[in-house]
Amino acid sequence: MREAHPVERAVGMEYYVSDADGTGGRLRHNPEDFRVQELEAFDHGPLDADPGGYPHVLARATLRGWDTNDFASELSDRLGISRERVSWAGTKDKHAVTTQLFSVAKVDPADFRAVAVDDADIELLGRTGRPILFGDLAGNRFEITVKDIDAPAAAAAVTAELRAFATGDDSAESGNADLGDESGDSTGNDGATTVGVPNYFGQQRFGSERPVTHEVGLEIVRGNWKGAVLAYVGNPHERERESTREARAYAEETEDWAGALERLPRRLGYERSMCHRLVERGPDLEAADFRAALEAVPANLQRLFVNAAQSFVFNRVLSARLERGLPFHEPVAGDVVCFADSEAPGSIALPDPDRTQRVTESRLRTVKRHCERGRAFVTAPLVGTETDLADGKPGEIERAVLGDLDLEPTDFDLPGEFDSTGTRRAILLRTDLGVQRPQDADGDALAFDFALPKGSYATVVLREYLKTDPGDL
Repeated sequence: MREAHPVERAVGMEYYVSDADGTGGRLRHNPEDFRVQELEAFDHGPLDADPGGYPHVLARATLRGWDTNDFASELSDRLGISRERVSWAGTKDKHAVTTQLFSVAKVDPADFRAVAVDDADIELLGRTGRPILFGDLAGNRFEITVKDIDAPAAAAAVTAELRAFATGDDSAESGNADLGDESGDSTGNDGATTVGVPNYFGQQRFGSERPVTHEVGLEIVRGNWKGAVLAYVGNPHERERESTREARAYAEETEDWAGALERLPRRLGYERSMCHRLVERGPDLEAADFRAALEAVPANLQRLFVNAAQSFVFNRVLSARLERGLPFHEPVAGDVVCFADSEAPGSIALPDPDRTQRVTESRLRTVKRHCERGRAFVTAPLVGTETDLADGKPGEIERAVLGDLDLEPTDFDLPGEFDSTGTRRAILLRTDLGVQRPQDADGDALAFDFALPKGSYATVVLREYLKTDPGDL
């Protein structure tokens, strides 16, 4: 275990679990270097099914360099319909080639088939009785090429340590130990090795360029509405342009919202919306006015603020568990486990946070066997009003982290979109991972192939290998 990059520590990812040096390298030289395909778990009928009972047309789209929201808007424009009639299961990265499902309500398949969108291949699959919704997928498969690698041979040592973390067996021999010097050499006899990492929320959750979303959420949960606005509109970050930093600093230092509105660049639309709302509310601002400013942004962003705060707490709990030396692959007494989703595709083990059990001493051996066989998963809380904290040493960790942040579950009883009941999330991210040197790459490169359950981050796996600035992930 070694200390993580400072930018990662700022969002609760305190450690790498592998001590081995990283390979270095950069992601996303071009979209083809980062390929994502959804592991589909959504049934549909035929295209000629009765539109009365099946009003939504389901399509599979392969997109190059498209933000999911932008593609949905473009698709609705081409079809001449409201953007609200387009739905999807998961938001994907723009700098990638992505294959994902979309549903469109009340559209003629012939009109849909006639649509042509640049850098998009669209295949109609059938009709459905309801729109596809966020979370209506089992996971994603990733094919990622990392270029400008400094030390490709270091991947073998990282893989060995991640295999040990996945199983708790420090003596485990890695199937990836023979990563060779020739192009195309696989990192294992069968091309894949089971590895594990802490199931951290990745940097994208908090803002890749300016990781402050959780800071806004923490102030909201503490009831400090003004502090939340200042954390979002002010709070300049060193990675931003100088003019942007100056505008944020002005807002933070003067609280002159009209002046900040003049200085903030047009591209910062959400920050400008908050300032505009405060200008409208007049000079004598109270807590309710700052809450109204936060409610000037879309509902999904309001929820994201609180979700990011929950994610930060979760990351801190995982880092504290690492510090205490508690296992991730199996429970200790007091842990809360969840069981596998029995309806998930056989290609991936999907935790079901709605099916949980508290681990007692008398049940410890049995639950360990379930975890070993992929039927159960140790969890930590995404804290909300209905969160029951763990017992024993895991409970001590959860309470210590919340105490350090001056939070408790009842604080998440909030108005409107900010309210959250909470849930639990598996703490170990385990996958069968293949690494090889691609034959057609220029210079030193490594190609990674693995699948993850929904809600988990490919960069959380790759950070262990690269051990570089998160901006390169």
